[in-house]
Amino acid sequence: MAVTSMSPRALGVWRRRSAAAAMVGVLLYVLVDVVLQFLPPHYSPISDAESNLAVGPYGWVMNVNFLGRAVTSGAAVGALYATARTRYLARVPSRRLLPAGLALFALGGVCSGVLAFFPTDVVIAVNGAAAATAGHGVVAVTTAGTIHLVVATVGFVVALVAIMLLTAWLYRSGALPAARSVALAFTTLAVLGLLFLGLTLTVQPALFGLAERVCLLGILGWTYTVAASIRRLD
Repeated sequence: MAVTSMSPRALGVWRRRSAAAAMVGVLLYVLVDVVLQFLPPHYSPISDAESNLAVGPYGWVMNVNFLGRAVTSGAAVGALYATARTRYLARVPSRRLLPAGLALFALGGVCSGVLAFFPTDVVIAVNGAAAATAGHGVVAVTTAGTIHLVVATVGFVVALVAIMLLTAWLYRSGALPAARSVALAFTTLAVLGLLFLGLTLTVQPALFGLAERVCLLGILGWTYTVAASIRRLD
């Protein structure tokens, strides 16, 4: 990273600006998601996958939102890296957790950006069998839809593993004490959301959208909490 050659003062400026960008990015992402729920074609936040919002007359807005999430992830990675460089990088027990967590978090952001270029398949239910999975983001018909499904799955998993590793780093390095408990709570929420997500695929597909959003809330909440704590550092 270019920040490795920065002076401590410049790193501090980079840290604060990156943290602020991550916070704004999270808020904008959630705001766009909420607004799109009220626009045609009126997908259900309970049953329909979030990716469905990118299919329809306002789909381009959601695609921009996916790209924005990628930028937000990059800003969060930059803020955490700058924080570690100036304060906590020398803590031996946490050296492996930090680079692995940052790399996976960045990969999760890249996956979000890729989603903008490969629209998901929204399946229209025509019979009882189709209705079980229609519109829930679990059916891939086209090549673009298959890529979207694979990338979205990888993105969720790597982002979840990333915040688990980074939360462990927060505890082992002693970094950001004010954020650790809340970060752990959001990490737990994301894990439960992912388990819930897996359960809906086999037991209750009608709750797929809700499960996905619970998992996403955990990841975004973690990002905002950690970024806000970094922003408050002297």
